[in-house]
Amino acid sequence: MEFLTLFLIYLCFVLAVTALLCLCSGRKESFLARSVSRASQVLSLVIPSQLQRVTHRALHRLFHTRSCLFVVLHVALQAAVFGEYTWEVFVYCWELQFHLLLLLLPYLLLAGNLGCFLLCSRANPGTVTKSNAASLVKVYAYDGVLFQRGLVCPTCTVEKPARSKHCSVCRTCVHRFDHHCVWVNNCIGARNAGAFLLYLLSLTATAGAVAAVTAAFLLQVLLLSNLMHGTYLDAQGQEQPVEIPLLIQHLFLTFPRIVFMLGFVILLTLVLGGYCCFSLYLALTNQTTNEWCKSRRFGGSSQPHDRPLVYKNIYSKGIWRNLKEIFNPPTALERKKK
Repeated sequence: MEFLTLFLIYLCFVLAVTALLCLCSGRKESFLARSVSRASQVLSLVIPSQLQRVTHRALHRLFHTRSCLFVVLHVALQAAVFGEYTWEVFVYCWELQFHLLLLLLPYLLLAGNLGCFLLCSRANPGTVTKSNAASLVKVYAYDGVLFQRGLVCPTCTVEKPARSKHCSVCRTCVHRFDHHCVWVNNCIGARNAGAFLLYLLSLTATAGAVAAVTAAFLLQVLLLSNLMHGTYLDAQGQEQPVEIPLLIQHLFLTFPRIVFMLGFVILLTLVLGGYCCFSLYLALTNQTTNEWCKSRRFGGSSQPHDRPLVYKNIYSKGIWRNLKEIFNPPTALERKKK
């Protein structure tokens, strides 16, 4: 059973690294950023310069230019999971007479997720152009800390509306810029933030549904095999009670691909669930990821008296109105009426 111990250690390590990245994100001159910078300096002395240039170009093309690589990877992962679910879990569960609606639930959620994915990737996130810049400037007020009045984007040569940011990947300014998502190959802004939130929720629900049905199938297998409350004969021929590690080993030996898929989907559900909670928090407080990261540099509204800039979220209008704004972004005309 040593492999189970190693797998648990590996899983804890992955979760710890993920939590560390979440905690360190947005902090200026954080320990993580300093460590990465120092490690890069050390590696630059060992790695040949030609290999460094090739790696830099590959990373720049991968993360700083629009590419369909992550979209293909996204589709491939979904195809692999649903292929395994269809050809093994669905068939076995059908033979065990599981309820049809329960078996079809992951497919229904997948259809909704694909619809939200297309909306996110194909929709205009809220591009700021010379023709609409004047009207977008009137939508949100400038807070004087994160967003200053009168700033002009040097690339787009337009006045930057409050809550906007220039995306170096899409090479355009985006109104109410949240972030650039490589998985949908598009920016998330004012006009597709609602679709992106639904995309995250449906993706998490899809992974959770697949995990729930698969876990129910494996539990049913254990119940039918009488291992849950039974005994087994050890090497000396003596009866020993069946323990949980033995049950897991039995499932690994009997359904290795299904168990591996279940572990992957559970981990994916946990990661996506955490990100969904974070996105819901931003939506309910009327913040964007870009604003949240920038505001952490000022430490929120509690600042020492010697700091000239104090950040306060002036865009929050209450939970219901904040959530409504995600799906129905305001216009300059609406703000003028208020």
